[in-house]
Amino acid sequence: MKNDRIPMIQIDDTIISIDCLSEKFCCDLDACKGECCIEGDAGAPVELDEVAELEEALPVVWPWLSASAQAVIDRQGVVYTDEDGDLVTSIVNGKDCVFTCYDERGYCYCALEKAYREGKSSFYKPLSCHLYPIRLKKIGDCVALNYHRWDVCKMAVMKGGHLNLPVYRFLKEPLIRRFGEEWYTELESAVKELKEQGYLE
Repeated sequence: MKNDRIPMIQIDDTIISIDCLSEKFCCDLDACKGECCIEGDAGAPVELDEVAELEEALPVVWPWLSASAQAVIDRQGVVYTDEDGDLVTSIVNGKDCVFTCYDERGYCYCALEKAYREGKSSFYKPLSCHLYPIRLKKIGDCVALNYHRWDVCKMAVMKGGHLNLPVYRFLKEPLIRRFGEEWYTELESAVKELKEQGYLE
């Protein structure tokens, strides 16, 4: 692979960090037990148009939420504005997302995703959660896609390496959800070209 690795590529109005293409990742729930939903100092980033969808799904997931989470939602709603001025899901105890629930093994799950998979809601979950470990950032008229590193996900990095699964392939479904099939096809073509040029393995 070339030593002068390019830092990013551009497709339409998106700028993609090369780490999203080169780094390996695959969630390992048995290892982390869903820790990403209950760690951190703020909730999950939420788009303005997702607030209504969160509120619409609330009656379905309400019975699965903890009493503490229900109290927080009753008091401040499903979202709040964090210290950076970003809209995020409400949290409990300063870290847990209010939409978390647990199974009999103590594994943490997203109640929104559970409702979606059971056919009880049409809303999967906030796009920021679905896209993790890719984070989106608006830069002028463009959207930047960056790979986010977090110690909580170290086992996901190991599993991704074992499977040789790049981040962008692990996140094919949410990337298509956000940017569309045509965009993802262009991304795959760009990756193929970068490999041929020696910028990617």
